[in-house]
Amino acid sequence: MTEPIVIVGGGLTAAHTASQLRESGYDGDIVLFAAEQHLPYERPPLSKGYLLGKDERDKVFVHDATWYVEHDVDVRVGTEVDAIDPAGHTVTAGGATTSYSKVLLATGASPRRLAAADDSGGPVAYLRVIEDTERLKGAFREGARIAILGAGWIGLETASAARAAGAEVTVLESLDLPLLRVLGPEVAAVFADLHREHGVDLRLGAKVSGFERSGEGITLTVEGGDPVEADLLLVGIGAGPNTALAEAAGLDVDNGVLVDEHLRTSAPDVLAAGDVANAWHPVLGRRVRVEHWDNAIQQGKAAARSLLGEDVSYDRLPYFFTDQYDLGMEYVGHADPGDVDEVVIRGDTTGDRVFTAYWVKDGTVVAGMHANDWDAIDGIREQVGQPLKD
Repeated sequence: MTEPIVIVGGGLTAAHTASQLRESGYDGDIVLFAAEQHLPYERPPLSKGYLLGKDERDKVFVHDATWYVEHDVDVRVGTEVDAIDPAGHTVTAGGATTSYSKVLLATGASPRRLAAADDSGGPVAYLRVIEDTERLKGAFREGARIAILGAGWIGLETASAARAAGAEVTVLESLDLPLLRVLGPEVAAVFADLHREHGVDLRLGAKVSGFERSGEGITLTVEGGDPVEADLLLVGIGAGPNTALAEAAGLDVDNGVLVDEHLRTSAPDVLAAGDVANAWHPVLGRRVRVEHWDNAIQQGKAAARSLLGEDVSYDRLPYFFTDQYDLGMEYVGHADPGDVDEVVIRGDTTGDRVFTAYWVKDGTVVAGMHANDWDAIDGIREQVGQPLKD
C-alpha cells in the first residue's frame, strides 16, 4: 500500500495543492494538517473584502467541508505538525506519527511581533488569521482612534478599511514614503497622497520610541513629534516565514525554505511552496520569496504536479494586487526600486489616478503595474522581460 501524500499547512497553497492532486488524477490518500481550527482559507479578504464588510465569512474558505469529503482529502484541523523526519518519511502531529510517500511544507508566514508594544499592556493587534480580522472589524467604527505602525500593504489596506468605517486613523512609518522599498519614490508618493486625501494622519520618517497603556487605550511616544493616543494599535511591520519545522528537520533554510525551480527542498520527497518557500526562479535568475495570493495558488498547483513526478518548472512571474479607497492596482514582475535605471509612468497619478508604471533595468522591463486601468494588465505582463515599447 502506497503511503499518503501529506500536506502541512492550512492556507491557500495547501488547499490548491490538494485540489490539483485530484484534478491530475491522483487517487491515493491525501492527509492535510491545518494548525488553525478552520478549513483552509484565503488571506487577502482579511484585509480587503471581509474586513470592509463586503464579503461574508464563508467567502474566505477555498472549499467547504463537503468538498474535502467528496474528494477524499483527510483534513485534520487544529492539528499542528511537531516534527518531520525526512529519513524515516514520517510526520508527527498531535502525538501520532504518520508515514508519507511525499510531503509538502506550506506553513506560510507569521507577523513580526513588536515586544515593546506587546509588553505595554495596551490594546495591540496583528493581522494574519480570521480572528484578527474579526477583532479589527469590531474596533473599526465611527470615531474610534486607530494607530497603525507600518505603511506596507497590511498597514495601508487596513487604514483604508478603518477610514471607510469612520475611524480616525494615524499611520506611522519609519521610511520617507509608504511602500518605498517595494515601489520606489515615484509610485510610493501616489499612495501617500491617496491616504492623506482620505483623512489619514500619515506620519513619515516617524520613530516610535515608547508604548504605554493609557486607560483602555495605548499611547505611542514619537521622537520629535506629538504622541499618538489610540483605542487600538495595529502593528504591520512585515512577516517572517514559518521555518522552524523545516530547520528542525535539517532542511536548507535562508529567508524561507530553499527550493529549486521544481519546488524541491534539500531533502528527498520533501517540497515547499507558498509564503514559506524561497524558490529559484528560472526567468528572474535569482531566488524570490513571495507573500502574495497568486503565488500561493500557482505554486500550490505546481507543487502538486511536482509531487506526482511531473517535470514542472515554476517560472510564473510574481503578481499582486491591492484595493484602497477608489484605487485598484495590479503589479507583475519583481523589481528592486534601488537597482533600476528608470521608472516610466504613463497617465494621471494625481487626479483620477489612471496610469501605468514600468521599472526598467538595462533597457528591459523588470516589473510593471497599473492603477485603475483594468484592461492594461495583459499588456503589462507581456512587457516584463522585454524592451519597453513606446
